[in-house]
Amino acid sequence: MMKYPRTQRPKNSSALLNGQAPGARSEEEFWGLEATAVELREDVGQSKPYDLGEHTAQFGEAVIRFAKKIPQNPVNNRLISQLVGAGTSVGANYCEADEGVSRKDYKYRIGTCKKEARETKFFLRMIAVAEESLKPEARVLWSEANELHLIFCALYRK
Repeated sequence: MMKYPRTQRPKNSSALLNGQAPGARSEEEFWGLEATAVELREDVGQSKPYDLGEHTAQFGEAVIRFAKKIPQNPVNNRLISQLVGAGTSVGANYCEADEGVSRKDYKYRIGTCKKEARETKFFLRMIAVAEESLKPEARVLWSEANELHLIFCALYRK
């Protein structure tokens, strides 16, 4: 496979590599060029915690607060339950991984964290489509879910 510098990559090459149809939008294109930094805590001014357990707990709390803002209707109700389930499972599975009894158990739980973070990103995108007015806030949470996904990918490879 030929590698291109980022600026010389053929148009839609990432979509083709990921098995997407030509013309399909990537997640980054859907959310805009740059995601803004996320503030998970209500007490603004404090930085993100270094403790991943606390970080995932704050992310789950932020997902719950966001879910409470979504209007109730048959479509949204399903999306809300899926989002809250996936968003809070990231932290729950990390707690399980942290208490893992073996390396194999740890890796399995971290793999589950990766999947839940990716699923959270997916449902945030669906909510942004269902409720356009919430897209900016969903985008911030998506950015945080993406960051957690990348962290868990690195832990999984370790």
